Amino acid sequence: MSKVSIYLNFQGKTEEAFYFYKSVFGTEFTSPIMYNRDIPSQDGGYPFPENELDKVMHVALPILGGIQIMGTDMLESMGHHVVIGNNTTINLEPDTLAETQRLFDALSDGGSDIAPLSKQFWGAYWGCCLDKYGIRWMFNSYENGHA
Repeated sequence: MSKVSIYLNFQGKTEEAFYFYKSVFGTEFTSPIMYNRDIPSQDGGYPFPENELDKVMHVALPILGGIQIMGTDMLESMGHHVVIGNNTTINLEPDTLAETQRLFDALSDGGSDIAPLSKQFWGAYWGCCLDKYGIRWMFNSYENGHA
């Protein structure tokens, strides 16, 4: 079966962010968080500086409808820097307007650039926010009723 996964990049905040998302969605990581220190040593492999050994190499968390988000810490030693635009926007279409509102409220808490849920011409209640970790979330709920 096909899957859709969305990969998120952070500058040293992956673990913190993924524990937050875990609390929002009430799901469990698909496997333990892998840190750079967990990568098996190989001849010719990248020699991580001491301050990057505890950075997240990979984490995966199921969210809604079979979708997974995955994440990693970008490494300054490799010239990586996170800026808004090199992470991603995630579109969520929950089953109910109530769930849409709950997720919107949780993810926009402490965030910015918030467009509240409102009825749109395409028939959905739509909203968007940039969460406190710099990730953009978009919401579409097609349930009848009010946000």
